[in-house]
Amino acid sequence: MKTFILLCFIPISITYAQHTVQWQADSVSPSAQLSELSWIAGYWEGTALGGTTEEIWSSPLGGSMMGSFKLVVNDLVKFYELCTISQQEGTLLLRIKHFDRDLKGWEEKDESEEFRLVRMEKDKAYFDGLTFEKIGEDEINIHVFFEESAEEMTFHYKRAK
Repeated sequence: MKTFILLCFIPISITYAQHTVQWQADSVSPSAQLSELSWIAGYWEGTALGGTTEEIWSSPLGGSMMGSFKLVVNDLVKFYELCTISQQEGTLLLRIKHFDRDLKGWEEKDESEEFRLVRMEKDKAYFDGLTFEKIGEDEINIHVFFEESAEEMTFHYKRAK
């Protein structure tokens, strides 16, 4: 008599992301300098989430880089983000705050989403669930893993002229 194991009724949760990595509890952020990310500075445009996206990043100054994001769908702003990448204890930390079109914050007043640096490579910075990738001098990708849907999305940008 042969025995067959039926697995189709066992719930299995597998998270797969091609371009992002997740922070592990026993991880330590690598040493990194803001100058290693100076290539993200600039004004970037793309399409995603059913609309037009723009992302603007300042050059490193004062131990941080400042960024903003805007999503426009059908000529209406859907939401904004204010972002910083800051030099902290020899590594980098990405923080993001979200706002509705009327600038009502999504996070509490004194809170922001934080993304620890997981790994640095040439032309790539892997934060917890978010990766910056340099494609060329005028082209970048930002890969984001959305935990709610367990999906990864790529925001493809070209430098605005």
